[in-house]
Amino acid sequence: MRAHVERWAVDIGAGATGWLDSTAGVTADGKTVAMVRFASQEAAAANSERPEQGVWWGTMEGFFEGEPTFQNCTLVEHDQYGDLGSAGFVQVMQGQVSDIDRVRSLMSDDSIDWPTLRPDILGTLWAGTADGAWSMAIYFTSEAAAREGEQSQMPPEVEAQLAELNSLSVGEPSFFDFRDPWLMSAT
Repeated sequence: MRAHVERWAVDIGAGATGWLDSTAGVTADGKTVAMVRFASQEAAAANSERPEQGVWWGTMEGFFEGEPTFQNCTLVEHDQYGDLGSAGFVQVMQGQVSDIDRVRSLMSDDSIDWPTLRPDILGTLWAGTADGAWSMAIYFTSEAAAREGEQSQMPPEVEAQLAELNSLSVGEPSFFDFRDPWLMSAT
């Protein structure tokens, strides 16, 4: 599957107008998540209609047990503090929230100095839908650094923001740990 996904970046992605980057991987228990970012909703839709995309997906479907699910996210927040391509560990979270506008406002708050608080975090990609479904990739320098960082004490204003985000969750989010992330970029 990894080779097929990486071939997409070279054979299909290179010719896909507006393709920016992709993050994917497989968890230890065999679950796969891929986040593919385009410059616009129109660019993503145009890529889906390309014949070569259809051929590629025809092969990709064979790697899955069961039917894959898709989220076409039009709400996106992307923060980069370091070289995402050097991430040694990526954690993807997925969930549902009751107030997507408030969550988006909190996610775009630039008052927190994340590079100082958590130097293990290279960046994040958050993507959501109007009905409150969301996915978020957090790019870490390494898994060991991520586990150490999650034990660190955060300032009260960060704790308050995280508590508010948690209060907006509908159910528990799912976590997917990629110890060998597949990171591809158009540049």
